[in-house]
Amino acid sequence: MLGVFDSGVGGLSVVRHLMLQYPGQSLLYLADQAHAPYGERPLAEIRRLAAGITRFLLLQGAQLIVIACNTASAAALLGLRAAFPDVPFVGMEPALKPAAERTRIRRVGIIATAATFQGELFASLLDRYAAGIEVRTQVCPDLVSLVEAGELDSPRAREAVERYLEPLLSAGIDELVLGCTHYPFLRPMIEQVAGPGVEIIDPAPAVARQAGRVLFQHGWLADDGAPQTSTFYTTGDRVRFQRALRDLLGETGAAAQARWLADGKLVPLLPG
Repeated sequence: MLGVFDSGVGGLSVVRHLMLQYPGQSLLYLADQAHAPYGERPLAEIRRLAAGITRFLLLQGAQLIVIACNTASAAALLGLRAAFPDVPFVGMEPALKPAAERTRIRRVGIIATAATFQGELFASLLDRYAAGIEVRTQVCPDLVSLVEAGELDSPRAREAVERYLEPLLSAGIDELVLGCTHYPFLRPMIEQVAGPGVEIIDPAPAVARQAGRVLFQHGWLADDGAPQTSTFYTTGDRVRFQRALRDLLGETGAAAQARWLADGKLVPLLPG
């Protein structure tokens, strides 16, 4: 079973590709909406939350953990691999490599949360792929909250997208990397604002392919044609999350509820 988590609904942009590519694979998703957005939290707190979620997913039967959150990947991926050495993890990172390969003018932009740009993962990306490339970064603190609120085409969302992209577009980028899993849900608006001269890169399809490779390597890839069973948990408002599942993923079943305990454990409460 695939275990997937994010601070909220952004990881559903990865889930939709997992479902398309592996329609028979069972999937368990946890949206930690009680603590969303992660991008505004200290890295130490994100690491603690990610460890608790990992334990929850493993107890529910997950074999592979997909961290469908750039912020949590940047803060916690290396620590999770050390703490759970027998568990395979697939994390997110800004897709700088394809942007660097495709840019015609050697000038690319990345939009993400502040935490994504901190730490070893992003520094390693720059070392590996940014030689001779001008990389412009832009922190976009409002976009996650807008997606969580379901504001995908509101005037407020348009104003925020225009404000965040303006310095990147003024710098003349021709590649724009979506460095947060929430941002693909704003992609139509981002494309309108960026214009036809800027290619938008979403890493979610590549992450889904990597998850499939890991499943295959361990002999866990479902190939019996059985229908996929998916369970979606939230630590936040169950009704709001269920609405987001319908609007963003087309899932009409009931969402399930999980809750953080005082001792830092995450437990299931209400089934879907």
